[in-house]
Amino acid sequence: MKIVDVCAFYSERGGGVRTYVERKLAAGPRLGHEIVILAPGRESRIEYRSEQARIVYVPAPKFPLDKNYRYFDDAEVLHRALDSERPDFVEASSPWRSAEMVARWRGAAPRALVMHADPLAAYAYRWFQPLASQPVIDRGFGWFWRHLLRLDQRFDTIISANSSLSQRLIDGGLQGVRTEPMGVEPGIFDPAHRDEALRTGLLSLCSLGPDAVLLIGIGRHAPEKRWPMVIDACVAAGYDRPLGLLLIGAGREGAKVRRVIRGNPHIQLLRPLENRNTLARVLASADGLIHGCESETFCLVAAEARASGLPIIVPDRGGAYDQVLRGEGESYSAGSAAAAAAAIGRLLDGDFASSRARAETQARTVRTMDQHFAALFGHYETLISSVRQAA
Repeated sequence: MKIVDVCAFYSERGGGVRTYVERKLAAGPRLGHEIVILAPGRESRIEYRSEQARIVYVPAPKFPLDKNYRYFDDAEVLHRALDSERPDFVEASSPWRSAEMVARWRGAAPRALVMHADPLAAYAYRWFQPLASQPVIDRGFGWFWRHLLRLDQRFDTIISANSSLSQRLIDGGLQGVRTEPMGVEPGIFDPAHRDEALRTGLLSLCSLGPDAVLLIGIGRHAPEKRWPMVIDACVAAGYDRPLGLLLIGAGREGAKVRRVIRGNPHIQLLRPLENRNTLARVLASADGLIHGCESETFCLVAAEARASGLPIIVPDRGGAYDQVLRGEGESYSAGSAAAAAAAIGRLLDGDFASSRARAETQARTVRTMDQHFAALFGHYETLISSVRQAA
């Protein structure tokens, strides 16, 4: 089976989508499939990972809101690229304009819309829920629901990576929704990477001794990640116990994040760790992960933390919440620093040693990306068979 992924969110600078794409390029050929990623790029070029896996860059302009990304702006150019590849199956990895382009493509291949983004949760709910209920907000954004319903009629399946997003899509009237959780890179994240000397060093960066608790947060400095709220929660929880917070990431809101920290020596920022093995050591050497974003479609960092044997503290909505339901940790009312601080307290003031032990035991149960792709591609093969039988 030849699968072409029209991947509007791919960036060479990294991020969760890039991690996912790179593993797909490795896993697909091992499962007997050819994988082609169509990505927006500065110029037309091809990057080969193997004979059966490559990234084909289609010339596209820069995305005005984030210089790390480009976007598909010409349907004819994208359609010619799809015609040239002659895929057996097509994925659209964004619910926006590129999905409409894929829907209008005249090729016969069945296609999937993969919800790598949850725009309503990331923007509309976050902006307006202090003022209105979710049903009222949904009615106000009826144009987006109508857009999704039109896509639902043109795509053979809608792939969601978490149960709450799937349920909202179903409640909104979509028929082809399938929940297919993603996973972590196999062989990288493991509790065995815990290094007490590294942990002591990281706590020292936070001006704390080894008897303190080290929480870690990982992600872009972007509004939907809610790092100022996470910082406020950790500061509040730190009044009752020695607590350090290590934030790994960068982004356009970096200056705001630093202002919220206000020079607090117990909260330190690190640039993104490009080396995955180094990240695995740092994660395993922390005491827990805290996350603030309720609009994650899967929450890869929470899954990586679980695979590293960490309890997690996450919002009660979105992909991160699915992770805490499968593992050890606490959830809190999304968007509330006070609720997040209380969740930290519940975790640390309970039998924290037992929580850590259970988290380490459960680490081996975390789904891998290879398991995800095997299930996903099996679903695609079933759809191809159904289309052929109908024809």
